Amino acid sequence: MAESKEYMTLPEENGSINIAEEVIASIAVGAVREVEGVTGMMTAMGGSVTDLVNNKKNAQKGARGVKIDMTGAALKLDLYLTVKYGYAIPEVAENAQKAVISAVEAMTGCAVEAVNIRVGGVTLD
Repeated sequence: MAESKEYMTLPEENGSINIAEEVIASIAVGAVREVEGVTGMMTAMGGSVTDLVNNKKNAQKGARGVKIDMTGAALKLDLYLTVKYGYAIPEVAENAQKAVISAVEAMTGCAVEAVNIRVGGVTLD
């Protein structure tokens, strides 16, 4: 029953710290929830809209709406968002990038190389 998980490993003086991919995704989702104009997340495959703002079960899983590349020395994240009608998409996307970089680097100590924002929808509410 053991699940295959991806971990970011940080070598330390007394051993190492392993941070699961789901943890990094949850941090990114939490940061994006605070950005004004972001109404939710979409599945990476462009499927139905999944609003992680109100769906704690999916937020805990973290993986929906966030793809993480941990192959290099720094993290690369792809986030799939929906934006509220009336907000400037480039501004919302830039604010989301800044929020995710700040939160992930502060909470994990891992460098973030890139945060790619993909807006897949606009909500009218």
